Amino acid sequence: MSVEYKDYYKLLGVSKTASQDEISKAFKKLARKHHPDLNPNDPEAEKKFKEFNEAYEVLKDPEKRKLYDSLGADWQHGQNFQRPPGFENAHYNFGGAGGQQFDAGAFSDFFETIFGGGMGGGMGGGRARFTQGGPFGGAGGFGGGGGYSRGPSRGADANATLELTLEEAYKGGAKAISLQEQTIGPDGSPRLGTKTLSVNIPAGVREGGKIRLSGQGNPGRAGGKPGDLYLKVKVLPHSLFKLEEGNVILDLPLTPWEAALGAKVRVPTLDGAVEMQIPAGSSSGRKLRLAGKGLGGRGQRGDQLVRLMVQVPSQVTDAQRELWEKLAEASADFSPRTF
Repeated sequence: MSVEYKDYYKLLGVSKTASQDEISKAFKKLARKHHPDLNPNDPEAEKKFKEFNEAYEVLKDPEKRKLYDSLGADWQHGQNFQRPPGFENAHYNFGGAGGQQFDAGAFSDFFETIFGGGMGGGMGGGRARFTQGGPFGGAGGFGGGGGYSRGPSRGADANATLELTLEEAYKGGAKAISLQEQTIGPDGSPRLGTKTLSVNIPAGVREGGKIRLSGQGNPGRAGGKPGDLYLKVKVLPHSLFKLEEGNVILDLPLTPWEAALGAKVRVPTLDGAVEMQIPAGSSSGRKLRLAGKGLGGRGQRGDQLVRLMVQVPSQVTDAQRELWEKLAEASADFSPRTF
């Protein structure tokens, strides 16, 4: 999902090279002017105050400011923003400012996209209360140590795609996977690391199915439990089989005489080849069923559908042509067309 880029420097009216003191002064001035306590029943003032607070939450902290700046100049032209690869596991904890109570989830989608939902619903629900005080002095709750307090909260759940071959989806079993995760290095810059997990794949898992790995999501806040990791199954294309929901489809080529006279042919399945009896007089496109050879859990297994595809030789000898002509004469009373 893409979201609109937020220029935090522009919101506070400072340059990208502004010092921490300049950023703090700019925020105090704007926050005093638009603070909801001083502008009761003014939704626009509250909206602006939240935007200023969000910008200050990022720019006041050198580590978070460095991460924000690392997105690069290409993101600063108002176009839609998409989180860089690996940022889905980045996570930070934030303080607040002012004496007003807010739902922490009110921070923008852009904020949540960069910092992994560290403020609210993505962290397991919860509300954050901004305590009296803040980084600026004055009346109306503007003074003191600032910040807000929260107890431990559960980490946000994470999502990833798990690609499986059709055989892996059908048979299930253990599979080792490697995932990239975002970490913060000693110098405060974002880094990509790799972790390897063992996944138990349920036999018969279908396209779009989800596998939950408990405790492998984003870390919790203030000692809270980590979230879970949900792997969404994507079944890779197969050279022989196609999928229709839980059913496995196989196109089985037949000669005209096998279709006309009937035959026993060897048919591949995900369990290995089996012998199938082709009824005499079968037309191209007819489907025969091998029960329980598809995807799905117990009691919900799909089937393998064998679609008959009658094929004729592209080239024939003179002797073969003569036989086809004799067959055509002998079958003059048969026509597959009703129009």
